[in-house]
Amino acid sequence: MKNYAIYNLKIILFSLCLCIIYSCSSQKDTASSRGMQNLTARYNYIYNAKVLLINHQQEITETYVDNYDQILPVYLGPETDNNEVSTSLNLKPMDDIIKKAQTIILEKSYSNYIDDAYILLGKANFFNGNYFNATEYFDYTAKTYKGNVNSQLEALNWKARSLMQLKRISEANKVLDSLESILPDIKKKSNLAEPFATLAQMCIYLDNNAAAISYLKDAIKAGTGTDNRIRWTYILAQLYERQKNYPDALINYRKVVKSNAPFEMYFNANLNQIKLRTLQGGPQKANKQDQLLRLLKDDKNLDYNDQVYFQIAESHAADEEYTEALKYYQLSIQKSTTNQYQKGLSYLRIADLNFKVFKDYLKAKSYYDSTVNTLPKNYPGYELILKKNQNLQYLTNRYQIISVEDTLQSIAKLPEADRPAKIQQLATPVATTQQSANTNSASTAGYQPNYGRNNTAQLQSSFYFSNPAAVSIGFSDFKRKWGNRKLENNWRQSIRTSAQETSQEIANNINTSTEPDEAAPVVKDPQTLIKQYTDALPVTPELLAKSNQKIIDAYYEIASFYLQELNSPKEAAEVYQLLLSRFPANNHLAATYYSLFLINKGVDEAKSADFKSRVLKDFPSSMYAKIIIDPSFSLKQSELETATNKQYNDLFEQYLKKDFNTVINRVNEISKNNTSSFLAPQFAYLKAIAIGRTNNVDALLTAFSSITEQFPDDKLITPLVKENAAYINDHLSDFQKRDTALIDFDPNEPPFFGPAKSIPTVAKAPEPVASQKPEQTAKVQEPVKAASPLQAAPDVPKATEVKVDGPFSTATSTVYYYVIDVSDASLTLSSSRFGIGQFNRGNYAGSGLKHQLKEFDNDQLIYVGNFSNFDEAKTYASGITPQLKQIMKVPVNIYTSFIISKENFEKLTSKALLDKYIEFYKNNY
Repeated sequence: MKNYAIYNLKIILFSLCLCIIYSCSSQKDTASSRGMQNLTARYNYIYNAKVLLINHQQEITETYVDNYDQILPVYLGPETDNNEVSTSLNLKPMDDIIKKAQTIILEKSYSNYIDDAYILLGKANFFNGNYFNATEYFDYTAKTYKGNVNSQLEALNWKARSLMQLKRISEANKVLDSLESILPDIKKKSNLAEPFATLAQMCIYLDNNAAAISYLKDAIKAGTGTDNRIRWTYILAQLYERQKNYPDALINYRKVVKSNAPFEMYFNANLNQIKLRTLQGGPQKANKQDQLLRLLKDDKNLDYNDQVYFQIAESHAADEEYTEALKYYQLSIQKSTTNQYQKGLSYLRIADLNFKVFKDYLKAKSYYDSTVNTLPKNYPGYELILKKNQNLQYLTNRYQIISVEDTLQSIAKLPEADRPAKIQQLATPVATTQQSANTNSASTAGYQPNYGRNNTAQLQSSFYFSNPAAVSIGFSDFKRKWGNRKLENNWRQSIRTSAQETSQEIANNINTSTEPDEAAPVVKDPQTLIKQYTDALPVTPELLAKSNQKIIDAYYEIASFYLQELNSPKEAAEVYQLLLSRFPANNHLAATYYSLFLINKGVDEAKSADFKSRVLKDFPSSMYAKIIIDPSFSLKQSELETATNKQYNDLFEQYLKKDFNTVINRVNEISKNNTSSFLAPQFAYLKAIAIGRTNNVDALLTAFSSITEQFPDDKLITPLVKENAAYINDHLSDFQKRDTALIDFDPNEPPFFGPAKSIPTVAKAPEPVASQKPEQTAKVQEPVKAASPLQAAPDVPKATEVKVDGPFSTATSTVYYYVIDVSDASLTLSSSRFGIGQFNRGNYAGSGLKHQLKEFDNDQLIYVGNFSNFDEAKTYASGITPQLKQIMKVPVNIYTSFIISKENFEKLTSKALLDKYIEFYKNNY
């Protein structure tokens, strides 16, 4: 009986197992199948996948290196190359999650966890760094499972995060708009914490700190995870600090200090408390240094001493104790062992101090180099630092002008008997032993952090440079110690005394061209220096006015460069304000007021309104006032210029067809309707030439005389007309024998071919461009200096080091061209080339300069040459650049200019290579 019962039990159990197996394996929409799939999907796959995900997130939290100098990210994700669609870190835990989620989708299709599986797929791809795939999975979930509001909320939240990781901020913002619309439907409070945090991160990206604070408060209230709430509280304190709401910032930093925060966060919160108490004033301010120095005595803070020294330096800098600040910045660099952000910031502060305060531009350049090589490329403001480093020479030249003129003015104010001693001191500076010791010490502190090196490493070759590993180690150690130094004589000497520096600046700037970028030969003879200094002293009101004008122009160009080229309105505003404080009445007031009006708009409305009213009141007829009154004025002006250019091009076509009477009549009509056209001198010249083709020489000379009277200040046509008139008068008897004054006809050149003359010496170049008849000479008007720093050709570096980038190099050549690239092959450039010929004839008569055309892809390159060295080409560029608006009869936004050697020019065969060279040119010249 017992055996029978056991037998029956086995049969029952076997049948039950078969049913269970069948129920599990069958893809049937039955109650038993759904129940079994829900059971296995939830407790086998979903649970284990979430455990893996939580562990990975915890690992990221523990290993992620935060930059406490910036607002911390609200949530963490891997840093990957987001430009690659196939980017994936292929982490094993994430791959396991993907497999489990795919199993649910493929084998548990009747379970209630398909939406969770897709969300897991998206999160696994997110933490794998594959943000493109993550976005697609979250998008599918949000659209497919709209009936499940919690799943839709989570999918939209993570989709927005994925898009933000890809820097697609506008798309992410639209997703968050959809997310906000369903927040009222969420019943469970804890489900709101992460969406609020994502909304806060978006507001931080958009610089909307007030909204970010509101969302973070809501996230902290709704959150349940301790780690997230501590992190969000710290970020909340940072946002309050950025808004200068120091009391609320202190409250939140204090919460972090009292919480179970990671030690680094605790330390930075404590450090920020000390800083903010000082900013609030009161008794705390007096003992800030003592509080910071006490932190150095705690062994737990050993790895963070660089930050403490940095804060001490910041405190001294705020009190304008710059020498002490410099000492502590250098200590910060010395003590920095792991925090590259902090080291980079210290380099940057020292660079700024040397540039703005100590005026030691050589040293500033070295520290900017170190900053660029230390800070990561994703550091906020890195591009601005890089641009400043690359354009330091431009700014340096102008600051040197200010320094030189201020020095000369201070000497001129001394009694006449005291001046020779001061000049003698400048001409023959003596550096004391103590000064040398100080500067050497500073250099060591700045460049020589104590990094260890493995001395037991064995070289693979007895010759050092045959061992790549040894060379690599040596190069890294050199860069850590010295930064990026040029390969040049005396490369170790990065610091000079202020007397030496000032003397050198004056030697480089006195008796040179008014163009600050031009370099003069260094004069070493003390007696010659003394004579130069004495002659340059502004001892009369006229000389003082000229000296002040140089300073005014330098300040204005620096501010404009900061604003337009470096896109740094804050620094531009500081220089503009300095200009106004030193020279309240100067010739750049209208432009300065207008720039400050724009800079303060949306930042300080009261200041913006003040500068706006100054423009309208003091300069009512200026272009700036017209733009303020009518914001579309600039657009209308551009349309008018385009129409004028078209009008000129049409008229020039008639000139080419030799329809001279039509040209004369049309110019008369245009002159009646528009007397203030920017092309009026060129219309008048075209008419004069047409008169010369149809009338005798007297009529032509009358037309020329009319041009010089009407446009005495014109820099393009008037010099040309004077040259032509002088030639005619010299050969008047020959011209009077003709029925028509002008016989020659070349549409690409001005119609006068007087005696060839040698090119004027430019940029102190020893070798002139070859001319047709060197024995004949003529006085030629000097090229006009570029008015705008943004239009002038960048400086050529004086170092002998040759830089190579792909097919291009900075190797010295015997032939250079000035090139104007027009990025539209459909345009006819005859009239523009005619304008270039006019400029050459008026300013470089008889120089042998020719302009030719090269075409490829959609670009037309007008190149002017030959120039025998870069300085000649640069001087030519500084003269023609301000005139390009009148010369080029094409829209200003489709052409650009640059200088290029013959060897590099011959390599330009495609648009890609052209773009590469322009970038190479900007970075190296």
